Amino acid sequence: MQKQHAIESIISAAFAPQHLELVNESYMHSVPAGSESHFKLVLVSDRFSGLRSVARHQTVYAAMGDMMQQIHALALHTYTPEEWQEQGVAPESPQCLGGSKHDHH
Repeated sequence: MQKQHAIESIISAAFAPQHLELVNESYMHSVPAGSESHFKLVLVSDRFSGLRSVARHQTVYAAMGDMMQQIHALALHTYTPEEWQEQGVAPESPQCLGGSKHDHH
């Protein structure tokens, strides 16, 4: 959980979120047990006001800095407080359909 805690700390400091949910979804992928490679981030912040989705994601990537090099995937669900109040839930992540390089078909 080292990476997960590091990501939560970075995001909390950068965005002062009203809601932050970071889920380690590595278990859904072809990785060893206990991996910290695939995450889903649900982030609600005033910093997203007036920004389109791509710009929101860019601000998260910029805040993450070198930490982005330490993970394989980060699914982002970014909302303003008003959007979150309307929606209240982020979409479920799809199951991984990819295989491992160790799979031989």
